[in-house]
Amino acid sequence: MIAITKPNFDLMKRIVGLSLMLMLSMNLKAQQTLEKLWETDSIINMPESVLPDARAGVLYVAIMGNSADAKDGIGGVGKLDLNGKVIDLDWVKGLNSPKGMGLYKNKLYVADITDVVVIDVPSARVVQTIPVTGAEFLNDVTVNDKGVVFVSDSRTKKIHRITNGKEEVYLENIDGVNGLKAVAGDLYIAGGGRKLLKADPAKNLINVASLPQGGDGIEPIGNGDFLFSAWGGYIYYVYADGRNELLLDTHLQKINTADIGYDPVKKVVYVPTFFKKSVAAYQLK
Repeated sequence: MIAITKPNFDLMKRIVGLSLMLMLSMNLKAQQTLEKLWETDSIINMPESVLPDARAGVLYVAIMGNSADAKDGIGGVGKLDLNGKVIDLDWVKGLNSPKGMGLYKNKLYVADITDVVVIDVPSARVVQTIPVTGAEFLNDVTVNDKGVVFVSDSRTKKIHRITNGKEEVYLENIDGVNGLKAVAGDLYIAGGGRKLLKADPAKNLINVASLPQGGDGIEPIGNGDFLFSAWGGYIYYVYADGRNELLLDTHLQKINTADIGYDPVKKVVYVPTFFKKSVAAYQLK
């Protein structure tokens, strides 16, 4: 004769409840936040990009001057310390309307309308100017771990690659192309109409995420997630699975959030405010 035991419904309810809680904790991450640390006075003439060099304790700031596309020679690169104190706003002068920057060893690569300007950091001198064929509005720069430079042109919808001083078209027909970030062998791209794209080494384009706004700055967090800034005054946290959260919204105050920089060790986000003429820092929590 087979003994039939009565099911323990209370135990089953507890197991189901714990399972649901575990699933929710796996699928939902804690809300990310930005806490303001400091902001400079409005003394920087249209800062478009900030690039931190944590080892040197320096923030490089691309200062456009009076225009986003005029070849007027009044743009340059300035230096702040990591607490926002001005070191030298005229560190490198005589550029036109510099925007994105990338640092490799002792060289700073700067997008300057139709050229990529190479600055020797120890001497603060322009040592090379690389004309980009057919360029109209070079925007962002990134350098991979092998020293290969990538630069976007928002008007021609192209991404150019510079290897050992030789320039060539790398990708084209990318609507709204702006922010770039090289991560390992991949190139992350703000473009394609409010998207975060990834180009693998074979140039296959993958849609990582769709965002409410077109992007300006892209910064990896280090765990597959990204920070994504939109010029109008928005910063988003983008998860590896494509979800996004709005971290900062300053558009009603008319404070721009252009090409951001990020210190992954201290988790500090540096924001150039463009028309507000300042740089602000936020702690990512």
